[in-house]
Amino acid sequence: MPFEPLTQYPDHLALEEEILAWWDDEAIFDQLRERNRGGPTFSFMDGPITANNPMGAHHCWGRTLKDLFQRYKALRGFDQRYQNGFDCQGLWVEVGVERSLGLNSKREIEEYGLAEFNERCKERVAEFAEIITNQCRRLGMWMDWDNDYYTFSDTNIAYIWGFLKECHARGWLYKGHRSVEWCPRCGTSLSQHELINSYEELTHPSLYVRFPIKGREGESLVVWTTTPWTLPANVAAAVKPDAEYGLTKEGDWWAVERNADAAFVRRARGDELVGLEYEGPFDSLPAQKGVVHRVIPWDDVTLSEGTGIVHIAPGCGAEDFELSRVHDLPVLMPINEAGIFYEPYGEFEGRSTEDVEKLVVVELERRSRLVEAGSIIHRYPVCWRCATPLVFRIADDWLIRADEIRQPMLDANATVKWTPDFYSKRMDDWLRNMDDWNISRRRYFGLPLPFYPCDSCGRLTVIGSLEELRERATGGLDQLKELHRPWIDEVPIACECGTEVRRVQEVGDAWLDAGIVPFSTLGWQNPEWIEHGYATGAAAGLTGADLPDHAYWEKWFPADWVSEMREQIRLWFYSQSFMSVTLTGRSPYKAVLTYEKLLDEHGREMHRSWGNSIDAAEALENIGADVIRFMFCEHVPSQNLKFGYAPAGEIKRRLLTLWNSVKFFVDYANIVGFSPGGEAPPDLQPLDHWLLERTEQLVAEMTEAYERYWTPALIRSFESFVDDLSNWYIRRSRRRFWDGDEVALWTLWHALVRSVQMIAPVMPFLADFLWRTLRADDAPESVFLQPWPEVRQTDDGLLAEVAEVRRIVELGRQARGDAGLKLRQPLRRLVVQGAGPAQGHAGEIAEELRVKEVEFGPVEATELRVKPNLPVLGPKLGKELGAIRAALLAGEFEQLEGGGVRVNGRDFTSDEVLVERGAREGWALAEDDSLTVAVTTELDDELRLEGRVLDLIHQLNTMRKDAGLALTDRIRVTLPERDSDLLRHEAWIKEEVLATEIRTDGDKEPQITKV
Repeated sequence: MPFEPLTQYPDHLALEEEILAWWDDEAIFDQLRERNRGGPTFSFMDGPITANNPMGAHHCWGRTLKDLFQRYKALRGFDQRYQNGFDCQGLWVEVGVERSLGLNSKREIEEYGLAEFNERCKERVAEFAEIITNQCRRLGMWMDWDNDYYTFSDTNIAYIWGFLKECHARGWLYKGHRSVEWCPRCGTSLSQHELINSYEELTHPSLYVRFPIKGREGESLVVWTTTPWTLPANVAAAVKPDAEYGLTKEGDWWAVERNADAAFVRRARGDELVGLEYEGPFDSLPAQKGVVHRVIPWDDVTLSEGTGIVHIAPGCGAEDFELSRVHDLPVLMPINEAGIFYEPYGEFEGRSTEDVEKLVVVELERRSRLVEAGSIIHRYPVCWRCATPLVFRIADDWLIRADEIRQPMLDANATVKWTPDFYSKRMDDWLRNMDDWNISRRRYFGLPLPFYPCDSCGRLTVIGSLEELRERATGGLDQLKELHRPWIDEVPIACECGTEVRRVQEVGDAWLDAGIVPFSTLGWQNPEWIEHGYATGAAAGLTGADLPDHAYWEKWFPADWVSEMREQIRLWFYSQSFMSVTLTGRSPYKAVLTYEKLLDEHGREMHRSWGNSIDAAEALENIGADVIRFMFCEHVPSQNLKFGYAPAGEIKRRLLTLWNSVKFFVDYANIVGFSPGGEAPPDLQPLDHWLLERTEQLVAEMTEAYERYWTPALIRSFESFVDDLSNWYIRRSRRRFWDGDEVALWTLWHALVRSVQMIAPVMPFLADFLWRTLRADDAPESVFLQPWPEVRQTDDGLLAEVAEVRRIVELGRQARGDAGLKLRQPLRRLVVQGAGPAQGHAGEIAEELRVKEVEFGPVEATELRVKPNLPVLGPKLGKELGAIRAALLAGEFEQLEGGGVRVNGRDFTSDEVLVERGAREGWALAEDDSLTVAVTTELDDELRLEGRVLDLIHQLNTMRKDAGLALTDRIRVTLPERDSDLLRHEAWIKEEVLATEIRTDGDKEPQITKV
């Protein structure tokens, strides 16, 4: 047989494993790359996946999109790099290693030993990079897996050093002293871009506290706080200058708006309270010695919550810290890096913020300072790595000024084509509002910031390359195995003043690591190609990646296209742009495809603790790669996707139409020994011409969707085509296939082969499996080695003509369904109003809808039903409403232009009446914007008999299938005596079920036997 028969249903998992092994055995990907080498370039830059855990199902979305469009571009003949990236350092990796070692603090890491700890980090990266690679392969992702980039490479680090040196040269680099969001568990600050979406609903104390006013016996300010641990660091209370405040009879000052039901004995504007001094909540603490607590003005005091009087602790909040600069307030910083209280805080010393909260409540209540204690559920920032609630503390962090680069980045973003396009504005919004970039972290396994401050002359030296480090080092180079702590810490350099200076201990923001890859992986400003020049430092032995020369960078920069999820706007897209605009003045990418979040099938976010999380391995093992990819591609990327087994099962069901169409072709082609290939036969029938034009339309539509990176249009176009192929061409041509018509077989074969080509980037496994089944002997062995077909001009008139026929048929089926008339029941008459070229297809329409007569013209089987719009006409007509309603019900009205009616001599507009159009008795109808279809519903004996014959034919063919009979097997049929009247159509029945004989006896049900 020329075609391998297909099973009744596809085993997606088995065929994917088969194709995966076959790709490797036949080196299909290598053949593809070699074929395209030297062709036009398509530059894609992979956003690095963190090698810290196996992939989750959400990672498969981005990996699918990346692979899909690289496959498409390869089919178009584009030469590509296919370099995968791994993010390798920073807190994600550190926290994973801490948990695996049972470490819970920075102190325990240091006791364990920095060198050993960082070795464990590298081992973890290597372990999960291999796992992720295998999962990506299983997903069908083609990349140059032996030449990945790893961001902890010395080469990558050195390129970042060069960027930082440039920032320093421009005067952008500075050490900031400010209040920052801080993770006490990780012991480091966070950047602005790390905080967005890092909020959770948490329950915190809600305290209303009295601050007694000095010199005013019995009067107190009442403040509200949800962070009681900050009260020991209070130095001021802020009021809104133009707001009205009131003193209650209990002696408490509130904003009047926040305590509207209180009986106030005195009122004053906020600015009248400014300057008052008060007793602090914890004046006895050594840290509070010399602090004068006073009321200050602040225009931003909110009156939507709290008391309208705000407790100010500059060491515990960003706004508070800024107010301290304006009003020259003392700054008390109560906690260390681990969130533990310092010694000057008395009984709170050595305790965590959570423990101190409880002690604060007890002490305030003991001293009658507590007005009210409760709790509040609110959105609160948490660490994006370990989920620990954040605190504010004063820190000296290294930052890069953003003001000067803001407009150049906005200009660069204006050159980028975003998909969906409104994400361009999201990027603009981020850039307009971005703070200075906090690039330092007080951690261990990360980019070592190359900053060498000199206490002697005050100069800051920024090392810009490994070569510069070697030139200026005064020692330690012999032990420098890689550019990581602790080894880099042991390499001092000489300041220009001659003093030996050491590097600051901070490491860099991980987004520096990922943002530099358009330069470090492509060899920017590198004078000569260095084999394995990227596989340096910690990356040595993990990859064979070269360090190209600058000419290579010129060829491949900027990226033609990148893709990551929407949150990367403030992360990778931002960091890339910041670094690229700094170094080259232009965007590092020309086009971006971004997408939203993955939810479970019920619309909830996936969390392991909720038991609804699906990791990539589980999804691939139970769903299969093609179905997963199809699910992602079908979805509109600007919306969250509900992922799960139920949606996957529905997709498998829908894909059966394609599978069954190929199986249908294979079965009939094998019966007559059809051989595929060659050009179109000369004796094509009109339906063949239509399918060939419909196939060209598919090529045009899907090529256009691929070119604009819009996957929902791919799936819509493909499924629409498969529906036309199966439910029109095959359905309308069945008798030709039964007769072994080779023209029909060639036409169907050509359409199937093309459709497999078009969907191959989306479902590579199923496509290559079906390609191997269908391909002609002279065709490439893989669909991915077959060049992409050219887009040709289509016969739009023919396509519109058949599309109209199909619409009429669908409306006819809808009308039948609404009347409860099954499709196997013949009807007498059908009328079509509004048809154009479909009028030449009356016979096809009659066959499809099982009607005896098809007429084209006005549908007179409708009647208008008009009712008064009661909310409008009721008040207007009053007692006259009854007469108007009765006249409308009796049909005694005249239609007016614009949809209104005239009844009983009065005109009513379309807003005053409700107009419905329905079928008259004995008819069923359906309509769309331009077509109306009506069918008669009355049945006579002849029609009923034919309906029973068709039911019998359906029943007998189902029995053939259930019995496992071949398509060509002949049968004998035995009918019960009660069905003897059906033998009036004996010849018809025999032809439809391949029966040689039909007889009747007393059996209760029909029987068949193979001849």
